[in-house]
Amino acid sequence: MRIVVDCRYVRVGRHDGISRFSAGVVRALAARHDVTMLISDLRQLDKLPDQPHALVRSPTSVLEPLVALQVNRLRPDVVWSPMQTMGSFRRRYPLVLTLHDLIYYTNRTPPPEFALPLRLLWRLYHLAWWPQRLLLDRADAVVTVSGTTRDEMRRHRLTRRPVTVVSNAADPAVAVPRTAPGGRDLVYMGSFMPYKNVSALVRALPLLDGYRLHLMSRVSERERASLTSLAPAGSLVFHDGVGDDEYRETLLGATAVVTASRAEGFGIPLVEGMALGTPAVVSDIPIFREIGGEAALYFDPGSAASIAAAVRRLEGEWADRSAASVAQAARFSWEASADTLLALLREVAATRD
Repeated sequence: MRIVVDCRYVRVGRHDGISRFSAGVVRALAARHDVTMLISDLRQLDKLPDQPHALVRSPTSVLEPLVALQVNRLRPDVVWSPMQTMGSFRRRYPLVLTLHDLIYYTNRTPPPEFALPLRLLWRLYHLAWWPQRLLLDRADAVVTVSGTTRDEMRRHRLTRRPVTVVSNAADPAVAVPRTAPGGRDLVYMGSFMPYKNVSALVRALPLLDGYRLHLMSRVSERERASLTSLAPAGSLVFHDGVGDDEYRETLLGATAVVTASRAEGFGIPLVEGMALGTPAVVSDIPIFREIGGEAALYFDPGSAASIAAAVRRLEGEWADRSAASVAQAARFSWEASADTLLALLREVAATRD
């Protein structure tokens, strides 16, 4: 069976969520079965396994709808893409597409790095469900990264195709046994999009005397000024983007990894923190219940008092929560995800025999 995987969403610089998902699953999949990787930039190979590759056009090209004409030449038995937007015009192979979340149907602010024309198209696309249905129903099967998103897809009848959960995960990490945190430090990793609700975390800081909130990602000057105006002096630490080593060290010294997000498709930072024994204190939404299980502590994302109470509760339960967090994080691995995906790809390929 010749498996072709779409690796064009692997970023040349630091991973974003889809890039990490792509690279993590493909590495584990390649350890189980030979794959041919589609790339659009040779530098993407630095984050990918040593497997055959084919250079094709970028997924953002205006000719993306015709990319199947290039992929046909590889004579694949099945193709998997980590996105739902891969072109399929005149394809001659079974296709499995991926939908990560439905966030932008309720939170329609597009990513700020998009050019204005793309932001306008983004908003128009998410005004109705039917464009998504058209994209997904082109596939032979659909993948998503969590049971929560799968259930939302079913509720909105987004596809007639079978939907399989291939869980997101974090890169392997070795927990360091700890009985207490190194200080009163909270860690937030993620963007500053409105639905991420970062200001709620900051508004809780006046109720958490002595705690500091580490904001790991790059932030605009405007957002920095806004958040600083809400926080007690010295309680915010802006890292403005970090490498893996600094991120790990910050997590290892932290009381908790935190997020007040109102919507997510998964929650990789939760797993990254919990895998190192750093408990998660997070908003009480279905996806975080799925990821954090009984190990995490939950709060009302609209209440600063609720956030502060959850953090304070951790002070008396930290050691037990830390041990439970390591066990909970172990439920999510690239290896398990690759096993699920490989079984699906075999099943889909067999339908064309």
